[in-house]
Amino acid sequence: MFSKIAVAAAALLALPLAPAPASAHQLRSEPLPMAAAVDLLPSAAESRDGYQRTSFKHWVDADRDGCSTRAEVLIDESRVQPTIEPGCKVTAGQWYSFYDGVTVTVSGGLDIDHMVPLAEAWDSGASAWTPERREAYANDLDAATSLVAVTARTNRAKADQDPADWLPPLLDARCTYAADWVATKLRWKLTVDDRERAALAEIAAGCGQESVDYEVAP
Repeated sequence: MFSKIAVAAAALLALPLAPAPASAHQLRSEPLPMAAAVDLLPSAAESRDGYQRTSFKHWVDADRDGCSTRAEVLIDESRVQPTIEPGCKVTAGQWYSFYDGVTVTVSGGLDIDHMVPLAEAWDSGASAWTPERREAYANDLDAATSLVAVTARTNRAKADQDPADWLPPLLDARCTYAADWVATKLRWKLTVDDRERAALAEIAAGCGQESVDYEVAP
């Protein structure tokens, strides 16, 4: 005969388990069709009042391994073992700049582009963030879409423009670029203005197979 304690234990085991609460690191979406992801973007008017690039502390060494964020991206994106000199200075490797389809072997020809430029992030909500959150944004190594090594000339042509005013010169890159832009804005809960939304919706209409995958930043 079962004891009362055994019966109670068996009853507890039979109860359904409550789901564990999701942490910020688990807030990953299922891949979404690009058009559906664009629809999730919150709308707001943009304002650049008070913006200074120095409001975003960038190229820090967050994990204190001796390599700045710029160096970390160069090391991660090189298609061959990169040449790294003392002080974690990355000098050579092989990088594919997907904006223009150019392969680069000397790091001096590359910029590390913030997918959503710092000024655009400021316009879209980052002006209300703490300095610490702006630093986290400017050095986001936890999402492959946030930072990308590209030719300096394309990064400088892009400057702080959104997809309503600038897209990669390589036509085949535009769907990926727009999807990465949307993923970055959703990750950081940044807004879009009307022109930006219209441009993204138009691009999405021509990118039927493109999906958007993102994880909300903690």
